[in-house]
Parts: sequence; structure tokens; C-alpha cells
Amino acid sequence: MILNFTDPFFSTRVLGFEPLFDRLQRLSESSDRSTNYPPYNIHRDGNNITIEIAVAGLAKDDLAIELTDGTLSVSYEGPKAEVVNDNNEVVYQGIAQRAFKQQFTLAENVIVNGADLINGLLTINLEKIIPEEKKPRTIEIKTPKKILGSK
Repeated sequence: MILNFTDPFFSTRVLGFEPLFDRLQRLSESSDRSTNYPPYNIHRDGNNITIEIAVAGLAKDDLAIELTDGTLSVSYEGPKAEVVNDNNEVVYQGIAQRAFKQQFTLAENVIVNGADLINGLLTINLEKIIPEEKKPRTIEIKTPKKILGSK
């Protein structure tokens, strides 16, 4: 289902949320095109988020990671055409090396701290930054002063 955030209901009654609606529209449109290849895991530990993507057989130069307007994209253009000589024929290819593009929509307060590629597992480290004004705080309870002459 594609949501239409250009509907007059959204554009005339809910003001100031245009960037949020734009992101939700893109998310709605991209969910129809998304695939499960390559497989990935997402781990959360407090404010730290880790995305692990299985990219067996790929090198860091094969992959592109891009953050644009709150969308984190990981892509691979596919295998480069190579001439295989007679001594190096592929008998069976079980490791897929097809082109892909995985996209993740990030909240405004999530930053990308970096990425590592170790043993065919691409790990992208994210962190949710909570502004001071949104952190929990203790509110002091004040008692009224006694009025002179009253008991």
C-alpha cells in the first residue's frame, strides 16, 4: 500500500511535518521495491545500532555506502565481466554476486559512526544521539513558604 502524503488532509491540517511526511512517502515507495538480498541483521544496544550485511566474496572497493537525506544506501553494481581462461572454469557457483541496493531510513538523530568489512560481513555502526532537552530529568518539588501569623 502506498500512502499519499500529498493528500489535502495531510497538507492542510498537519503543519510543520513536511520533512517527516516526505520521508514516510519515500519509505512507503521503497518498501514495494525492497528485496531480502543480501541478508542482513540489525542489532540494538542502548543508543548504539549495528547493521550487519552478508557480502561474501566482495571487497570494500566493490561496495558503495552513501547517506543522503536520511537514507542510508548500501549497493554493489554486480560482477565485472572477466575473461576466464581454460584452466579456471567455475564448476559450481553457490555464492551469489548479483547487483543489489539495500536502503535504510534513519531518524534525524541517528548518525553513522563508520563501517567495517571483515570476513564477508559488512558492519555499519550507527548511534542515536539524544539531545539534552529530551533526556529524562528530575523535577524538584517545592513546598510553599509558611505565611506569617498563620498556624
